[in-house]
Amino acid sequence: MRLPEDPDLPPQIYLAPLIDVIFALLTFFIMSTLFLTRSQGLPVALPKAVTAESQKVSQVVITITPNGELALDKKPMNISTLPAAVREILSRNPKAVVVINADEKVPHGQVITVMDRLRSIPNIRLAIATRQP
Repeated sequence: MRLPEDPDLPPQIYLAPLIDVIFALLTFFIMSTLFLTRSQGLPVALPKAVTAESQKVSQVVITITPNGELALDKKPMNISTLPAAVREILSRNPKAVVVINADEKVPHGQVITVMDRLRSIPNIRLAIATRQP
């Protein structure tokens, strides 16, 4: 029951809690979109290919940087230990595709050397990463 001595206050909208909620939602959406991008290899300038297709299977990424350094799933690797490390990963996931993520400035011979070493692994599935123009 309303008593007559209570003043009739006009309805108000408090903006401070509303701004806090908006910033919380904005932070959530920004953080969640950062996890949508998939960074599999080291950052290199991939060559362009018009006929490039996206692979939907699990991948083991071997990156060759412009200065010739190798990395297996972002871990520095030596060419002599590369096949053994890839064999170990493929023993746990035999359907994985090994993707060679080579910079466009890497000499063709070095990419072939890496591919040749990897082809010694039985039933390996190789792919070369490109970007669409």
